[in-house]
Amino acid sequence: MPELPAMKKSERGKWQSPMPLRKPPGGDGYDIWPAFSIADGMISPGYRSLSERLLEQKVIIIDCYNGVYQDRFEQEIRAAAAEKGYKVRWVQTDQFLKHEDVIIEMTAPWSGGDDPLFGKRCELELEDFFDMKALRQAGPDSSFDINIIAGPGAALAGWNGLTVYADLPKNELQYRAREGTISNLGLRAPAGPKEMYKRSYFIDWPVLNRHKAELLESVDILIDTQRPDEPVWIEGNTLRAALKEMSHSIFRVRPWFEPGPWGGTWIKENISGLSREAPNYAWSFELITPENGLLLESSSLLLEISFDFLMYAAAGAVLGDCHKRFGTEFPIRFDFLDTFNGGNLSIQCHPGPEYTRSHFGEAFTQEESYYILDAKDDAIVYLGFRDETDPEEFRRKLEESRDRQVPFETERFIMSHPSAKHDLFLIPYGTVHGSGKNNLVLEISTTPYIFTFKMYDWLRKDLYGQPRDLNIGRAFENLFFDRKGTYVTGNLKSKPELIEVGDGWKQWHLPTHHSHLYDVHRYSIQTSAEIMTGNKCLVMNLVGGERILVETQTGVKQVISFAETFVIPAAAGGIMVTNLAEEEAILVKAFIK
Repeated sequence: MPELPAMKKSERGKWQSPMPLRKPPGGDGYDIWPAFSIADGMISPGYRSLSERLLEQKVIIIDCYNGVYQDRFEQEIRAAAAEKGYKVRWVQTDQFLKHEDVIIEMTAPWSGGDDPLFGKRCELELEDFFDMKALRQAGPDSSFDINIIAGPGAALAGWNGLTVYADLPKNELQYRAREGTISNLGLRAPAGPKEMYKRSYFIDWPVLNRHKAELLESVDILIDTQRPDEPVWIEGNTLRAALKEMSHSIFRVRPWFEPGPWGGTWIKENISGLSREAPNYAWSFELITPENGLLLESSSLLLEISFDFLMYAAAGAVLGDCHKRFGTEFPIRFDFLDTFNGGNLSIQCHPGPEYTRSHFGEAFTQEESYYILDAKDDAIVYLGFRDETDPEEFRRKLEESRDRQVPFETERFIMSHPSAKHDLFLIPYGTVHGSGKNNLVLEISTTPYIFTFKMYDWLRKDLYGQPRDLNIGRAFENLFFDRKGTYVTGNLKSKPELIEVGDGWKQWHLPTHHSHLYDVHRYSIQTSAEIMTGNKCLVMNLVGGERILVETQTGVKQVISFAETFVIPAAAGGIMVTNLAEEEAILVKAFIK
């Protein structure tokens, strides 16, 4: 694979356009803007309509996620108020933040220090970042017509007024971080993209998400701010009703697509609507709920909310029998890894549950499997050690490769397995693995997604021309060297078992590893099949065929196309799936054991 030229921060817009204001006309095939439809006229666009709604009030609280361009909001709302002759007092919450040095010291236990990738999920509350006495003393001033307090934590001031929440999708937040137009919570200046992402994941997001959860029931207006020139907004009661409806129906999250140093061509060639200028697409975030959003559609207008709003509103209905165990965390992840005409993934492993809890503060760990949705004839998966692998020599050779920048003899130490469509390779924590080139992998996993300990990455640089970080030490604290030889061939490739046959359909069990929290079933559907939830949340993907019609027990109908991921909440009860094409439909289902 030829080395890709280093990208510039300013090139982001060439390959990842902002979400359109209106849903594009539908077509056949994969939909990159899947939306949950609500009644007409429920979403409003633009600053003018927003200002008209806000300026009905005398006291306005505009709380928001970090990364929102607050200056633009202030400019537009002040201008609208001036047209009406209103005298506005605008208070920004950042003036009440503790000094940056205090915040850095306060968050040090969770920041990960010099580790370039990992910290620990922060346990602080948002109010810990503020001088709360000063914030609460900054009350409304009756000499002004309108008092507005705005910024992350605005609701902490205790004002009594219209409560607004300005949300920002995680992908847009990361693009702004890469471009250096925002900084982390409480810090004055942006840092490098990796450092900002690490601090966001481990500090900003846990703190802000807890605050967001507390606000949901009291929010009067929610604003999607990803288009700085044209926000869209929805009334809080309408939002909460939509979330309740969604928790009993079928839905898809908004997928998003990222290039990578090993990325391939399958996604670009098979999913329409994506930029052709991207160097490749390595990932599709099909369902990575800490970062994906949910789209609402009303009168063709689109509004995005973060997935966690659904969980804060209706986690019990979504998760069913595993709600007590996972709370408001969604436990299953689906994503695509595209190496078609690309490169091999790194040689890697993932941490065990106790290591993940103690080092990173996560409630559960990263337990993966590779479902091969498509593959070329020469495709392979690296999985498990060879019988003759000596751990000390393995580590010595890895470190030699890292230090001297010389190739590592991968196949001398690690087994490789031919991969073909519909194979399921099992990757319990601590197992050495990596997809080879020329696969489209549907990665089925528990939700944690960044805890990958790379041991060898084929001497590649990232898309910005920087060396990719290796984690040999952490890997060796978690590797199982007895996952080798016949253990791998006997236990780490799922062996399908036919468990039920109906009129025009068959159901197969694809057993996962005994340590996996989730299980996998596969349906072959010629005509139609009823699938019950059994009080479990079902995550599904159409891995074969063209199109199916999914109908819920409440009468909601949605067409699902090849390769699309969708969720059936436990409270939905069940669905009827009808094959809309002559070709057999093949449907994969994952659920918590």
